[in-house]
Amino acid sequence: MALFLGIDTGTSGTKAVLIDENGTLLASGLHEYALSTPRPQWAEQHPDTDWWQAAIKAIQGVLAKAGKRGEDVAGVGLTGQMHGSVFLDKNDQVLRPALLWCDARTGVECAEITELLGGTQGCYEILGQPVFTSFTAPKILWLRKNEPEVYDKVAHVLLPKDYIRLKLTGEFAAEVSDASGTSLFDVRKRTWSKTALDKLSIPSEWLPHVVESPEQTGVISAAAAALTGLRAGTPVVGGGGDQAAGAVGCGVVGTGQVVSSLGTSGVVFAHSDTAAIDPQMRVQTFCHAVPGAWAQMGCVISAGGSLRWYRDTFAQGTSYDAITQGAATAPPGCEGLLYLPYLAGERNPHFDPDARGVFFGATLRSTKDWFARAVLEGVSYAFKDLFTLFSEMDVPVSEIRASGGGAKSAFWLQMMADVIEKKHVLLNIDEGPALGAALLAAVGCGAYASVPEACAATVSIRPGAKPDALQSKTYSRYYRTYRALYPALSTAFKTVAEATQGTH
Repeated sequence: MALFLGIDTGTSGTKAVLIDENGTLLASGLHEYALSTPRPQWAEQHPDTDWWQAAIKAIQGVLAKAGKRGEDVAGVGLTGQMHGSVFLDKNDQVLRPALLWCDARTGVECAEITELLGGTQGCYEILGQPVFTSFTAPKILWLRKNEPEVYDKVAHVLLPKDYIRLKLTGEFAAEVSDASGTSLFDVRKRTWSKTALDKLSIPSEWLPHVVESPEQTGVISAAAAALTGLRAGTPVVGGGGDQAAGAVGCGVVGTGQVVSSLGTSGVVFAHSDTAAIDPQMRVQTFCHAVPGAWAQMGCVISAGGSLRWYRDTFAQGTSYDAITQGAATAPPGCEGLLYLPYLAGERNPHFDPDARGVFFGATLRSTKDWFARAVLEGVSYAFKDLFTLFSEMDVPVSEIRASGGGAKSAFWLQMMADVIEKKHVLLNIDEGPALGAALLAAVGCGAYASVPEACAATVSIRPGAKPDALQSKTYSRYYRTYRALYPALSTAFKTVAEATQGTH
């Protein structure tokens, strides 16, 4: 039976999964690396020493764990964190650490790009997206302005997973779902925007050619085979940005299906058969990894990342299970102790790179466990913001499929259902974007005729959490205060951001 490998170049580590053509999970493995934050609002990783070395270990690890050889793998799919910028010279060497999706240093460049493209209306017409610090184009302009000696050496710009593609195959390629998040892509036409590139003076030859997600982009090279244990000549398909690939892994390939992904970042991703772009651009419309389909998507930048920050800052050496067990002892709503999860700015609904994390409402009764619960509740409220936007836009939500590390916590999953006031279901296999990448490889290699067919054959749901009416009423009361905090603090956020510029 043919086997398929999915590789996910994530923010906290690189994950690999190995499945058979029935979707049976044979092995998975994760190799972690650090996030570098050399200045406030900066976030970087090194593509070679972080991502590529972890990918080699992850591939070797899953093959060994499954007791399989590289010759058993029929195809490879790639996914990874979106928006990050990998700058390469003419010899394909990395010029500097990559600027990541959670890097918020480019507020000035976002404003410049918006003006160059003709303001908000121009961005809507050219890109179908607002320009935000997460995206790739502002990072290119930042490099041009702040590190001209590096910029002058740039010959290629790649997204994170596409750097791994280069290392595996020697080929430069991207695919539509990941390219949608660059501020250089026309999501309606599913191609690079010549208008955007010309207006921003970015050479088109820097960018790789773009394919649909299941299309083959190259094969494993002899050099990569020697390092990873894979067979030289094994096909590698386009894959998908982590959210699109994660949606495939959750079977979200039809109207009304929505995945709520609670990972380092938090994303609500709804399948759409049309490029229905909100004129107010309150959420993103990206190309889906399903050919000919799109998705409405909203993002909470620091979702699971908030819990990780809390652990590393206030509870070092404590497991996530222990933190959530302690949080469960605090009262729902924590008597008004609220948390805004804006540690790296926020995308939806505020599009504000200057936003900061906030604890509000502490009293002498507030304990460490109360603060932990406030973090979980604050992230849940941020997800409710996204579902509120979907409701206002009439985006159909018939079923919420919960995914990501946070969904593995029964306590947090129940909280999400209570706060959002909608039932959440779980998946038979929750291996996130890496599973979706493996399924895309199966489609690209002919095991299935289409992405929906692959999902129907391999993905099923199981019970998760139903909202409790009493708890929902409590959370609804505190959510009103939560929503009022950002407008009250937005001016102060900007003042702090201005005060800290140039001080490091």
